Amino acid sequence: MGTVYAAVDSAGLQMAVKVVHPAQAANAEFRARFRREVQLSRRVTGPCLVPVHDADTDSNLPWLATPFVPGPTLDRYLATSGARLFALATGTAAALAAVHEAGIVHRDVKPQNVILAPSGPRVLDFGIAHALDGTSVTRTGM
Repeated sequence: MGTVYAAVDSAGLQMAVKVVHPAQAANAEFRARFRREVQLSRRVTGPCLVPVHDADTDSNLPWLATPFVPGPTLDRYLATSGARLFALATGTAAALAAVHEAGIVHRDVKPQNVILAPSGPRVLDFGIAHALDGTSVTRTGM
């Protein structure tokens, strides 16, 4: 899709600049998807997201710049520590899928409510859970 380069902006901040490969830049459909990527990325903000700092989707070689974020990508992390993390994520997701299949919203998923049993994670504490049929047993703080 593109190559990511390290850069420094005019304020001295480290940036990551993704430049689209020439073959993709010549493809109108790809350019439309890239333009959409930039538009959607600019609409979303939050502490665990990387914001778009600047972009030029109409350049000969479209590009987008974001603040540089140090650290490995999740796929690289998984290559070295993946088995444990994968088991935690899939086990917790399976537990929540079962909860949702039963028509319940847990409403209090947090590290304190997941036990790391030898056989995998176990989700507990349905104290503020809500049944989708409208029944609710307790409320927060009780």
